[in-house]
Amino acid sequence: MVDKEELKNLQEKTTSKELIKDLIKQIHEGKNPEEVKTKFRSILRNVGPTEIAKLEQELVNEGVPREEIRKLCTVHLAIFRESLNKQTVEVPTDHPIHVFMEEHKIILQHLEELKNIIQKVSAAESFEEVDREMHKLKHIADHLMEVEKHNVREENVLFPYLQKHGITEPPAIMWAEHNELKEKKKQLLKLVRVRDTLSFQDFKKQLADTGSYITDELSNHIYKENHILYPAAQRTIKAEEWKDIREQCDELGYCCFTPKYEKVGEEVKKEELKSALEKGAINFETGSLTKEEIEAVLNALPVDISFVDAEDTVRYFNKAEGRVFPRTKAVIGRKVQQCHPPKSVHIVSQVLDDLKKGRRKSADFWIELNQRKIYIRYFPVRDQNGEYVGCVEVTQDITDIQNIKGERRLLNETQSK
Repeated sequence: MVDKEELKNLQEKTTSKELIKDLIKQIHEGKNPEEVKTKFRSILRNVGPTEIAKLEQELVNEGVPREEIRKLCTVHLAIFRESLNKQTVEVPTDHPIHVFMEEHKIILQHLEELKNIIQKVSAAESFEEVDREMHKLKHIADHLMEVEKHNVREENVLFPYLQKHGITEPPAIMWAEHNELKEKKKQLLKLVRVRDTLSFQDFKKQLADTGSYITDELSNHIYKENHILYPAAQRTIKAEEWKDIREQCDELGYCCFTPKYEKVGEEVKKEELKSALEKGAINFETGSLTKEEIEAVLNALPVDISFVDAEDTVRYFNKAEGRVFPRTKAVIGRKVQQCHPPKSVHIVSQVLDDLKKGRRKSADFWIELNQRKIYIRYFPVRDQNGEYVGCVEVTQDITDIQNIKGERRLLNETQSK
């Protein structure tokens, strides 16, 4: 029960939001979660997923380490579960959230199968006793790796939209869990593939350790997404944005099934194009850029680019810093054959003919120039109907690239700025 002094302190709090933040801080300071839950049950009963998401964000802003919040997410769930279980997500069947949640159902079915297999393997004494389970385990391990497509859609589409609306910590936590679970799923798949090299007892122990981690952590992860992340997304992301999210999810692909629904109408596309043009931008399928931005992007690339149209006429080249081969505006409008030494014209013509007729997907050459290795590649350019519209030449100095070894995951401060 809450004593009078504590009640007085509580009443001085201006909002339930401050109270809930105080509860979370008490848990991080080591208070017993069940005591906290009992003490503030009436307040916790009405906590929503969006509020939890934003509170965790504020706690990070106030100095609580993100990793600490992530580690205690399970404790948070135990406290908020009563209120979260009341949260429902009601969306049409063509809505991205519906697709994510339907995939979750299938994933949970596989996790239940994995639990059953672990139990049967734990009770067995040899591979022969669980031969049937071994076949099922291979299927489940493959399926769990396929689920990465589900995560890729969340990380590259859903999370950016949440972050755009100020919800940054829950996506960051979910992404970190994706990475940890991915490593465990890789371990499970590797274990299945090398089981013939292990004793049954070693296999049994590794399966119990890795498999149990996956079933427990992935189940909790799915609960958090279903009851916090998705409801918060539904209430935060605007209706017109969900159409864009759906289209981008379609492009990235699905793991368990492909949802069926009508594609966005052409009238909507026309409106998007009109809006972009009014802003002075050129509308692409994957975004829009102004002419100045396009030119700046192409010039910023560390490669020489030249474009030759379907009639073999030079139409464009970029002005990358330190171009390998110099270009001047005088080449614009010339036949590309005229831009090469006579002795190599027949090679240029052969390459272009092969690209036009589909005999090659690319043509690659490399040469030594001033003690540098130069990589020259030609690619056919085709329109949406597959018609050849030209050829793009990409030239790059790969000398330094060839010397790369190992990994560098952090910025080297000595790297030139």
